[in-house]
Order: sequence, then structure tokens, then C-alpha cells
Amino acid sequence: MNLWHDKKKAAVTRLSIHSQPVTRYTSVTISCQVPQISIIMPCYNARSTVARAVMSIVNQTISDWELIVVDDGSTDGSAELIKKIAQTDSRIRLIQRDHRGVVAASNHGFSMAQPTPLIARMDADDVSHPSRLARQSHALANHPELGGVSCLVRFAGDHETAAGYAHHVQWTNRHVSAEAVALNRFIDLPVPHPTLMYRREVVEHWGGYRDGDFPEDYEMFLRWLAGRVRIGKVNETLYDWYDPPTRLSRNDPRYDMMAFHQCKAPYLAQAIHDSGCSHRALWIAGAGRPARKCANPLEQSWKPASGFIDVDPRKIGRMLHGRPVVAMTALPPINQSVIVSYVGSRGAGDRIRDALKASGRIEGIDFWIAA
Repeated sequence: MNLWHDKKKAAVTRLSIHSQPVTRYTSVTISCQVPQISIIMPCYNARSTVARAVMSIVNQTISDWELIVVDDGSTDGSAELIKKIAQTDSRIRLIQRDHRGVVAASNHGFSMAQPTPLIARMDADDVSHPSRLARQSHALANHPELGGVSCLVRFAGDHETAAGYAHHVQWTNRHVSAEAVALNRFIDLPVPHPTLMYRREVVEHWGGYRDGDFPEDYEMFLRWLAGRVRIGKVNETLYDWYDPPTRLSRNDPRYDMMAFHQCKAPYLAQAIHDSGCSHRALWIAGAGRPARKCANPLEQSWKPASGFIDVDPRKIGRMLHGRPVVAMTALPPINQSVIVSYVGSRGAGDRIRDALKASGRIEGIDFWIAA
């Protein structure tokens, strides 16, 4: 019997994100005039796609919803088109405002919603499958421990010209359970944001979108999970995710790589603290310049790294600013270190995860994958 491993498994029960105290949400009694779900759809210059998006909500298999389309100062006639559709369905509400960006538009949409118990997000260039709202609301009704649910998505863009985005969609679809979502949250956002449905009390307690030089959806997601909100997925494809050339993640500096690392660093430091390991030394997997650059925000948020781990024989044995570079076969003691991997090449995270698990380490306590 491996007593050390048994002790480590017991530690998971006490410390890891898998078993933190679970909030169980109670059902909310509302008047018959208030729908069950408010869908918030920010819209800016989306005339070519917004009718398709709106009709995908109209064609849902359940009818107990309201759709709030916030036109953020469009100049292409989007508002006029939405207004025509809204005249045919009283559940659709158009809110027009000056252009202030997606954060302000999304928060304003929430503030204008009726006191529905559930809130869903939707982008003006995507499509919700007919059973999306039914399946997600059913999941929340049957899982009171969850604060929100997402779903699997179909990438509806060009798989050749947007191969990287298509790969990202495949990656998000791998992570379904709340545990998998939480463990992988520091790699990237494992929940496609416009697929999210969440309980009103989550945003009332933990807040909505914040405006700043960071990806607003990722920051809110990390903040909620830091507050012990559990987010899972319906294991069905219920959403078509498009990749238009105007998508913010393509063009806005708030969505570049370092903005993500700056955003995640304080939450990763908090997660390490919450796992009971903040007294340990920090070791970084990845001694190359890109990995060190990505790790810098964590070092600033928590503590300087004591050393680096790499597989390149040209780096192993060197000193980087007075800190050693060691091989995977010479890892620091488990109970004295936390390893965070910033190796971003495709497939590297999975290989590093397998190697660290094989060494007896537990993900979410002894190591984290952050790229």
C-alpha cells in the first residue's frame, strides 16, 4: 500500500476544488407574469446575422422566456431590423443606446430584465439549437449544486482559415463536468461564454461584467469560480458558434495572450492558497522565454519562482536569473512545491499533465496547467 498516495487522496477530499463546500440553490417562486428565462443579446452592427440569432430563440421548444436585445449604437440598420421582428413577438424587447461596448451593453441588458430566476447569454451572430433553453433550464432544475450550465458547441466557421479557433472549440467540448471545467479554467475559458445559462442569484452575489484591460467574460467566470460557483455543461451540442471577422477576440487588445495571463494570475494565486499550498515553492514548467513571460504575472501576484522545469537538454542544468532549470526526472519534492505549466505548444499541456500525475502529483493541489 502506498501510504503517501493514500494521504494525498485524503487531501483531495479536504482541499481540492473537487470537493469545496457546495452551494445548493433553491427554487424561486415568481408571478405568472414573469417568464422563467431572460436571454441577453448584445448587438452591434450585426444586421447580416441578428435575425437568424433572434429567430433561433423564437423557435425554442419552450416559450417561457424573454429576449432582451441591446443594440449598442449600431449604424448598419440592425436596430430597425430587430424592431420589425419584435413587433411580431411581444417576448422580444429592443433596447437602444449609444455605443459603449459589450460590457456596458451586457450589464444594461441584465438590469433591464424582469426578475427571472435564470439568465442566458446569446451572441447576435450565433444560433441556439431549438432545445437549448429547455435542456439547460432542466439541468439547473435537476442540479441545485450548479450555479450555471453551458453546453457543447458546433464550430460554424471555416475550419481551414480558422483552424486555431476550431481547435479551441474542440478543446472546450472536452470539458463537460463541473470538476473538469474548474481544473482547466486557467488554460483558457472552457465554457463558450454565449452558451452560458446561470442563476440570477449568482450575478447578484458575485457581480456581473467588469470593464477593464482584460477579457470581461473570462474575468467574470474566474471570479465566480473563485467564489465556489460550480459551472457544468449539458453534454449535448446545443449551439452553433460562428467566427466573424469582427469578433472582439480577433481584434481587441483586451483579448490578447498576455491580457489573459494578467487576468488569470491573481485568481490562480488564490486557488493555490485555497488548496492549502501557498507555503510551498513555485516551480514553472517551461524555461523558454514565452513560458517565462506568461508566468511573470503569477510571480508578481504570488511569489517568484524557485526554478524551472524543461525537457530541452540545452536548457537543463542552466541557471536563469539565479534559478535552476531541471529535467522532468529531477522534480522538486511533492510536498514542498507547486508546479504551474506555461508550455503553450499544442498537446504539451496534456503530456505535462500525464507526466506530473505519473510522478504522484494531484492536479489542483500539486500542479496546475495554465497554458
